[in-house]
Amino acid sequence: MSRTYISRHPLEGRIPSEPGIRAVDHLDVPQNVAIATVMAAEGGDAFVTAALAAAGDLSVRFVGPGEWLALSQTDTPEVLCRNLSLLLADAAHIFDQSDGRVLLRLSGPNVRRILAKGVGPDLHPAVFEIGTSSNVLCGHVGINLARVGENDFELIVMRSFAESLFDDLKLMGREYGLSVGFSA
Repeated sequence: MSRTYISRHPLEGRIPSEPGIRAVDHLDVPQNVAIATVMAAEGGDAFVTAALAAAGDLSVRFVGPGEWLALSQTDTPEVLCRNLSLLLADAAHIFDQSDGRVLLRLSGPNVRRILAKGVGPDLHPAVFEIGTSSNVLCGHVGINLARVGENDFELIVMRSFAESLFDDLKLMGREYGLSVGFSA
């Protein structure tokens, strides 16, 4: 017997379907992001690092030595994994994480103050520069935190912790009138 499963975003019931007024500090939740883990094969770190840096339309997040998260908002998960496999050949192992991880974007002038309530690293622009990413705890939840703009951060969390992180971020941003919504 075969069953058809309907994929649903884990925050679907928590975010209003109709967008409200967007505040200056905003938590944006993209619904269709392809995410893959890239793990360098033994001795392949330098090649993989260079190849990922040269890949134009990918966003790459450092996870640890020889490990990265690659994100695409234009490709499907299958296309992303196929393109990464062609690009990296036998130098890396690619694993689709699209259904297992959730991306959240936090932006606005108070983003560092909001995040400071839950994360330990120094987020000063001179220390945590644009393009920097790190695995950190946000409250009790492990995330990959990346600075992608002047006042823009992306948080990648495992799907099973998305609701908890979402609730924590809303609470941390309440003082600043943080708005939330799905990407248009």
